[in-house]
Amino acid sequence: MIFMIAVSVIASFLITAAIGPFLIGYLRKMNFGQKILSYVPEHAGKQNTPTMGGFMFIISITIVTVAVNLMLGSVSVQSFTVLALSLCYGVIGFIDDRTKIRKAENEGLTSGQKFALQLVLALVFLTVLHMGGYLMPSLYLPFIGISLNIPWLIYVVIAAFIMVGCNNAVNLTDGLDGLAAGVTLPVAVYFIVIGAISSNVPVVVFASALTGGLAGFLIFNFNPAKVFMGDTGSLFLGGAVAGLAFACDQPLILALVGLIYVIETLSDIIQVGYYKMTKKPVLDENGNPVRDAKGNIKMEGKRVFRKAPLHHHFQLCGWSEKKIVLVFAGITALMCIVSYFGVAPRYL
Repeated sequence: MIFMIAVSVIASFLITAAIGPFLIGYLRKMNFGQKILSYVPEHAGKQNTPTMGGFMFIISITIVTVAVNLMLGSVSVQSFTVLALSLCYGVIGFIDDRTKIRKAENEGLTSGQKFALQLVLALVFLTVLHMGGYLMPSLYLPFIGISLNIPWLIYVVIAAFIMVGCNNAVNLTDGLDGLAAGVTLPVAVYFIVIGAISSNVPVVVFASALTGGLAGFLIFNFNPAKVFMGDTGSLFLGGAVAGLAFACDQPLILALVGLIYVIETLSDIIQVGYYKMTKKPVLDENGNPVRDAKGNIKMEGKRVFRKAPLHHHFQLCGWSEKKIVLVFAGITALMCIVSYFGVAPRYL
């Protein structure tokens, strides 16, 4: 098992590192640059940095997962289903990235279009695993050590919500150089460990390939980033993390190992919700409503954070991108250790 893990991690790392310079050069040649929102002027210097760099770890993870499965002489439904789910989510991200590039702005697919596609993929993934006998309608409660058996339809609703939520949360976390990759790296290592102690070889193979791929990608993505993963990469990662959790029958543990994802998402929801709740017309010195160029009354609300998601808040508090990434990754690593003790008794 240790040899297989080492081979998968090292091979994925080397392939990603080798692909990187060529892919970055190609993205520059094709003018596939990131457009920075006016909402984040502090990132203006990153305008036109090559995006869709997630392809470098997507390619390596795919190659290593397929190759190692063939070396083992077996075709694992679990391993290839998780890979297929991640790739399909990556395709959604690719469509979104390409739409942004064509429009020359940072707006791609609508939230409704993304949600619909993500939901369909989640339902297909859950159905395939269930029909293959790899997924039962039960939720294991970490630390408590019991499983709750629930009706399949209710389970599907809960599971689909978790998967789509995880996918979007990882995507939202991808807002600073190295942040999404840096936070997801310890999560991938966590699933290697859980896969190993539960003798779940397919999970170990995919999680190992994911670990090596992310480590290789950080060579080019850590601040100052030479390339961004784009939605192509972040949605792939969201699918990978969610897929691994369900392949391990540990979906609820995502709330702990993915604590940063959860906090980032909640900060955005809180910010938007509070802003809308407190929104009032902007008044001039005479107490009259101020109107914009189109004649609409300008509205302004209060904010809980300086800016959301949370990583932008800390950035405006004076934290460097490197510090934010290292702190967030460190918190994730700590939560992964805590989560291990909540899950390990199930297998040991």
